[in-house]
Amino acid sequence: MTVQTQIIRDAQKLSEFAHQAQKSGKTIGLVPTMGYLHEGHLSLIRAARQKADVVIVSDFVNPTQFGPTEDYATYPRDEQADLEKCQSCGADVLFIPTVETLYPNGQDSTWVEVSKMGNILCGATRPGHFRGVATVVTKLLWLSRADYAFFGEKDYQQLTILRRMAQDLGCPTKIIGMPLVREADGLAMSSRNVRLTPDQRKQALSLSQGLKAARERFQNGARSVRELTQAAQDIIQAQKDTAIQYISIADPDSLDIFTDTVPEHAIMLLAVKVGAVRLIDNMRLD
Repeated sequence: MTVQTQIIRDAQKLSEFAHQAQKSGKTIGLVPTMGYLHEGHLSLIRAARQKADVVIVSDFVNPTQFGPTEDYATYPRDEQADLEKCQSCGADVLFIPTVETLYPNGQDSTWVEVSKMGNILCGATRPGHFRGVATVVTKLLWLSRADYAFFGEKDYQQLTILRRMAQDLGCPTKIIGMPLVREADGLAMSSRNVRLTPDQRKQALSLSQGLKAARERFQNGARSVRELTQAAQDIIQAQKDTAIQYISIADPDSLDIFTDTVPEHAIMLLAVKVGAVRLIDNMRLD
């Protein structure tokens, strides 16, 4: 499906567009992204197209979710390619705001934080990251008046936090999680993959291979956190350019981390630096 996707850069204009759509009785689907769209993003846009009458894609590299030593400045960007992909998937609007548009008061802005969930896993090594995520998504939900918002399960902690945020704030938007999309060789799709060298790209396969090894042990009866995490760790650490930040097993709904025995329903989540590129991945063990 090919449509003429409209670019909107002004927050007030987006709000007015959404208001008119609502007045016409149309449902709105939002796909928040940081741009440099890949097939994982496009699967979300297609899902939104099937579910909602109007599809809004946001394209914003959010500075408040990056730490001072992280890759905000080098995060890949390609506005024209993003527009073409949005058109091919039937998005009605591509919202590309500036930092000043979404944060007119800078660091004096109002912030949204899901405290417990935001301070574990990725939050333990990226302080303030999920505060930035929750805040910008709240702004986007408010501006777009979305009935549905679509997020990929690759960022599983993010998805879980946003569901809790919407529930706690009484947000009417339904947060919809969509399956993680992988390359043919198993690497989880990520905009950061483009920054891997060819050799690092091969080493990055150890993330999904480690997860699969842990899942296989789990399905064969292993329930020890230590044994299951070691299975993934051994495969990842065998690569010369990998540095594990964490490998954890948690409850899929609450993200409570298991420290001894793993129950029947569990998810393994990990973050690994491959060279200078930080990658995340996850897999349900059950």
